[in-house]
Parts: sequence; structure tokens; C-alpha cells
Amino acid sequence: MKTVIVYKWARNPEDAAVRADGTVDWRNARMTAGEDDFAALEAARAIAPEGELIGLTIGDGDASWALARGVLQAVAVTDAAPLADNAATAAIIAAAIRRIGGVDAVVIGDSEEYSGVPVALAGLLGWPAVAHATSAEAAGGRIRVVRKQGRNDQTISLATPAVISIAAASPEKKVPGMKELLAARKRPITRQTLADIDAAGPDGVTTKGTRLPDGAAARLFDGDPANAARQLVAALRDEGVL
Repeated sequence: MKTVIVYKWARNPEDAAVRADGTVDWRNARMTAGEDDFAALEAARAIAPEGELIGLTIGDGDASWALARGVLQAVAVTDAAPLADNAATAAIIAAAIRRIGGVDAVVIGDSEEYSGVPVALAGLLGWPAVAHATSAEAAGGRIRVVRKQGRNDQTISLATPAVISIAAASPEKKVPGMKELLAARKRPITRQTLADIDAAGPDGVTTKGTRLPDGAAARLFDGDPANAARQLVAALRDEGVL
């Protein structure tokens, strides 16, 4: 199967800064490998053990991340800016998938912060999707996907093409060493722009304004417990609560 592993497609929330007025400053945020990306890569390998495996990243992330973990080729949409709108992010990824062409399966990390991206991606491609999966593998021309349902494991046989989002059950066990990192630099990366893949760049969400939430006045009742209780009851009556 021709499989695409999508990685480093989301902004790192830890890079965000909250301003005094409550707005979030993402200017220093970079695309980074999510905590589920390595699990998605493992699933992609299992889906395409003998097939073609292609890495796909967007924005300013280091495209060699997947190449250092055994992927032999990667595509990077270099001018895709970090977007707040999950649907807009999914639209860029979908356009890149169409540009690659002939894809049987797309595997992506099941990010808690950007949970709308995998399902929006499937909708834009018109493909079935399974979210919150823990593993996936090729099985007789289809994909066998396992996901948690309460305390049980649910196994699904999925026709292709399809989108699968994978949630990591544990941290990455083997981080690439210097040898793998140097080898990754020699593997091919196809760099494309939004214009190359015929994707719209602007974010679909427009912020009209921000403000801090209204704060309620706080009152402190001093004295012994009995006196404080009387003050509290009197205050509640004044407010019309009692």
C-alpha cells in the first residue's frame, strides 16, 4: 500500500505566550513532532511493510524527523503557516495528499490539542476514517485497526483509501542517534509551496477581538465561625439568593 505518514503538522502549545489581555501569541511557535507522531509512524510502517511509505510535513518543521526513523522520502509544504483553524490545516494536508496521488492510507497522530484535523482531513478527501486508534496493520488488501472502547479493544477492518489517527500508548522507546540523523540528511525531501499543491493559505478563522472575562467581586467575612456565617447569610439575602 502507498501510505503517507503526516508528522510535524501542529504548533507546539508550550511555545505559546498569553498576553495580559488574554490573547495568545503564537509568533514564536514552531511546528514540532507531536507526542503521537512516533506511534503514527509505527502504524504506517505496519500498513506498508513492503509498500511505499512517504513522509509529509507542513510549515517550518524539520522534515528529517521521519527520515531519521526509516522513512525513505518526504514531502514538505514549506510556506504553510501555523493555523488556528483545524479545518484550514486539514485543507493544506489534503491538498498535499492529492498532489502526491495514488495514496491508499494516511496515518496521522491523534493530537488532543488539534483533534479536529484528522476527521476534517478525511472529510475533505472523502475517505472513511478511524480515530483514536492504538495500532493498525495491512490485512488482505484492507487495514486492520485496533482502538480502545472503554476497557475493551475494538478491531475494525477498513477499506482503502482511508485516514487513521493513532494515539500513543507509551513514549518513544528508541530515539534516533547521530548515525540515523546524518543518514536522514542524505535522503530526498521534495519541497513544495501552497501554490504548488493548489492550496489556500489564509486561515479560515478571523479574530474580531478579545477581552478578559468579567470578574465577580469577592467578599471576605472575618471573625469567629458563627459571626462569619451570619455575615454570609445576610450577604446572600441582600443578593436575593435566599
